[in-house]
Amino acid sequence: MKKLLYLPSLFLALAAWSCGGQATDITTSTAESAPGPGQSAVVDDVSNPNVVQVAISSADHSTLVAALKAADYVDALTNVGPFTVFAPTNTAFDELPAGTLDDLVKPENQRKLRDILEYHVLLGVYKPGDFVNARNLGTADGRSVTVTVAEDGTVTINGAKIIGTVTASNGIIHVIDQVLLPK
Repeated sequence: MKKLLYLPSLFLALAAWSCGGQATDITTSTAESAPGPGQSAVVDDVSNPNVVQVAISSADHSTLVAALKAADYVDALTNVGPFTVFAPTNTAFDELPAGTLDDLVKPENQRKLRDILEYHVLLGVYKPGDFVNARNLGTADGRSVTVTVAEDGTVTINGAKIIGTVTASNGIIHVIDQVLLPK
């Protein structure tokens, strides 16, 4: 079924005709279509990258990216946010007990993997200066992590040391040296 577009289309047709062009049949389809892919399918090489795009561009976070994909959590973290993400390095994932990661990425363990990944996400942006010693911060999975600030200024989250910080268009990423596991 087709219907004619209203005034904006009429003005476009008149503008094309007045400039020596030919007006064409300006119609649109009202056929329903299935929803397209999520936010992660948007290609944008101009804007600042979001937290997932930053992780994808980091050779030290390929395991994290694979886990995000296995947990079907990519679209959630490409949305507006703002998010604070504690991003374990590949080395941090390598330190998990043998077989742990292989088990977590199985389809039947997707929910468990997603819970672990959500334990690495805070809603809101927490910059390095925002961390206060002994403060508990609520995670996206409804639990909390504890901040420790040493006298030398080193910040740890549940014992995982923040070794770097990167800003993104939808939040901030703190690179950590351990995988955070909920109790």
